[in-house]
Amino acid sequence: MKIAFLIGAIFVACSRIARCDHVDDVILTQMKERQIPGVALAIIHDGKIVREQGYGFADEAHKQPITPETLFQAASVSKPVAALGALRLVEQGRVALDEDINGKLLSWHIPNNHFTENHPVTLRLILSHSAGLTVSGFLGYVVGAPVPSLLQILDGKPPANNEPIRVDQVPGSEWRYSGGGYLVMQQMIIDVTHQPFADYMREAILEPLGMSRSTFAQPLPGSLRNRAATGFTGKPRHAVEGGWRVKPELAAGGLWTTAGDLARFLISIQRLLAGASNPVISRSMTQQMLTKQNGESGLGFFLGGIPAGGGVAKRFGHNGSNVGFDTVTIGLTDSGEGAVFLMNANTDIEVLKNILVHAVIETYHWPGYPSGPSPTPTPIAESPTYTTLFASNTHGAAKAVSASTDALIRNQPMKPNGPLLAPPPILPTFTSLLRLSFLLPSVPSSVGKAFDGQQQ
Repeated sequence: MKIAFLIGAIFVACSRIARCDHVDDVILTQMKERQIPGVALAIIHDGKIVREQGYGFADEAHKQPITPETLFQAASVSKPVAALGALRLVEQGRVALDEDINGKLLSWHIPNNHFTENHPVTLRLILSHSAGLTVSGFLGYVVGAPVPSLLQILDGKPPANNEPIRVDQVPGSEWRYSGGGYLVMQQMIIDVTHQPFADYMREAILEPLGMSRSTFAQPLPGSLRNRAATGFTGKPRHAVEGGWRVKPELAAGGLWTTAGDLARFLISIQRLLAGASNPVISRSMTQQMLTKQNGESGLGFFLGGIPAGGGVAKRFGHNGSNVGFDTVTIGLTDSGEGAVFLMNANTDIEVLKNILVHAVIETYHWPGYPSGPSPTPTPIAESPTYTTLFASNTHGAAKAVSASTDALIRNQPMKPNGPLLAPPPILPTFTSLLRLSFLLPSVPSSVGKAFDGQQQ
């Protein structure tokens, strides 16, 4: 089997390295057990990326290794990035969080009905999945197939493959995950800025935050296709036709990115909370973003460790799942810790998230969590093929090293709607991880039946 050959090669590569730490061991074990071709990882410590690396292959057929430049679909981790774009417009006074969003929509309007008669849809409700809007996720489109416009998607008209996005419960009455709501926000941004969404996000968010390898462009431009990972899905594993799905639902799941860029995104949020200046939004707006709105939702992020009396949550993040790609992100608000995992396969992301994040917690001694042994250096074999790989040297230090195409290469992802890790009462063994939940209360089982950031 090709996947078995791939995983075997990875383990051989690890055996050539002087020391593989606990994070390596856990990732490699999970790749083997779950038949995941490639994983990208970025670890944040003290507000800096201290480790960025890839495991396995972006393109298994051509033995193309994952590098820091490898692009993955972020899936629903696109949502908090897009939310930041909307909140920037709020800061500029061009949009208000609590006004009727129909007042800002020009090209399309949410059809009014008895649910909206006395309760308008607002940006705050959309960002916190409380607007009563339908359509949880989107499947995307086969490369080369007709791709609908945003207006066709909003109205569920061919060639769109989704139902119309409509309000079918009183806005603000309850929490329900809605990727459809984020497409309403996408249309609002287009109408307010008079720019294509991808252009606005590049200029207002991606470039200012140093996310130079990321793009909301869909379909993926030809100049970037050779950097994109091939997605795998199904049982037995098979490559997604065309390598990936086209995702015109940009704000809900259309971001192409790297582990390093998503780490820079998390770091920007942490720095804002610490009072650092930022060209995107203010500290007070960031605090709103990370304050509970409904359920475990903030404004774009899912939250953990929510204070009983209100205020900024202790943890923030999002998971994502597009066809062939899964993503995990988590950051701490009161310290500069965090992690990003990207992978080019679909799996049980809620279970895997617990395992992967706990390995990072144990190795890097996150404050407030039980800690394991100190991380050890991770030497990487020399190679002429690529450098700029970051390997963990000590708890807080990192160094650039080289990596061969047959040695470990590192970087990784997250899913959108699961609650975030809370400190376990005791330090469990690795074998007990499948039996323990380190998350806050589970998301309702009705969430997670579709792709685009939904749990499987």
